[in-house]
Amino acid sequence: MAITAQMVKELREKTGAGMMDCKKALQEVDGDMEKAIDFLREKGIAKAAKKGDRIAAEGLTAIKVDGNEAVIIEVNSETDFVAKNEGFQNLVQELADHILSTKPASIEDAVAATMSNGATVESHINSAIAKIGEKLSLRRFEVKTKTDNDAFGAYLHMGGRIGVLTVVEGSNDSDAAKDVAMHIAALNPKYVSRDEVSSDEVERERQVLTQQALNEGKPEKIVAKMVEGRLSKYFEDVCVNDQAFVKNPDQKVGQFVESKGGKIREFVRFEVGEGIEKREDNFAEEVMNQVKK
Repeated sequence: MAITAQMVKELREKTGAGMMDCKKALQEVDGDMEKAIDFLREKGIAKAAKKGDRIAAEGLTAIKVDGNEAVIIEVNSETDFVAKNEGFQNLVQELADHILSTKPASIEDAVAATMSNGATVESHINSAIAKIGEKLSLRRFEVKTKTDNDAFGAYLHMGGRIGVLTVVEGSNDSDAAKDVAMHIAALNPKYVSRDEVSSDEVERERQVLTQQALNEGKPEKIVAKMVEGRLSKYFEDVCVNDQAFVKNPDQKVGQFVESKGGKIREFVRFEVGEGIEKREDNFAEEVMNQVKK
């Protein structure tokens, strides 16, 4: 029988499995919904879907560099224990390889793409979920390119807890580019230079600093000058070029890169789980709830 989009949608809602997996299951059992659910359970895919409402805020970042192309990705798991699992680490590397070779435009495109083994990325991840027993997800990635005259700096901190990829223009000194990546991992700047900070953000910071100075009882005639000085300190906090280099605090990062004949074009810094609301488990309460059942 013909498999309709509505049937695929219904099966997906019941099992949480990917669209392609649901379509294949329905085709295998000639559209029988219950048999399709059993088919997915037997394959371990429906089991993976049941974990869909869990919070995956641990995991790893990874970086792959291939000539003038590089990718940085974050793949999440539920626990740090699984992040150390060899199967999970292999999955992260496979996804990095696939994304670097195919360069999808978005996460949606990435998970729908077919890998070299014939499975979609979504199915491949679901298979790993069935084996590992935790919710896993490809959260984000960025692909970067450069020329032969530029350098990538790749640095993973704590085995991939933080990943930083830098692109240095005009110098192919990869060691210097990696030093900058290490600095960014440590100090977590938001921008390369002051030019990247929006005028709205600068004005908002100026207003806050002005009010702070007035609240401190500073005379109005010197407040403006004080604020500009404090604003300069703000730029040092958020712009990597203005920061004191961790390896040589007497030198700004921008000056260090210039001494190597280049300039920082861009960087990507991923920290595992940043921005994800992590679940706080109360194990005592969980046990008591089980006892009362």
